Amino acid sequence: MSKAVHKSPNPAHARKKSRRLAMQALYQWSMSGDNLNDIEVQFQQKEEIHQVDRDYFHELLHRIPGCIDELDKALAAYLDRDMDAVDPVERAILRIGSYELIHRLDIPYRVVINEAVQLGKTFGAVESYRFINGIMDQAAHQLRKTEINASK
Repeated sequence: MSKAVHKSPNPAHARKKSRRLAMQALYQWSMSGDNLNDIEVQFQQKEEIHQVDRDYFHELLHRIPGCIDELDKALAAYLDRDMDAVDPVERAILRIGSYELIHRLDIPYRVVINEAVQLGKTFGAVESYRFINGIMDQAAHQLRKTEINASK
């Protein structure tokens, strides 16, 4: 019997896939209210989990729900509606992006914005990515002022 061989993924690609699965898991959590551990077990059973930075997936899935008020407050000034009125897919993407801007200073703000926009293009409605880009850009200018000024 031969076992499937899984190559170690490129770290940046693995993190990108982690965001993708975390977005789907957070969407599921927000829509169903299911237990986060149960959702994580479901996602751990997916074949593509071998291409994911599992630690980062776990971090996003478990830390974002614990700081939703902080994340939503950071985004509120840039939204034209309450966060509860934002499309659930867009809401999950924005929360991942704001989490990274606030708590993951090791990830450049441009990467955070780009990854959020790419998730919006893949999973959001036709123009979601534009909405996400606008919100994330404004939030980055507030939350990462020093980094942005240093890059000029």
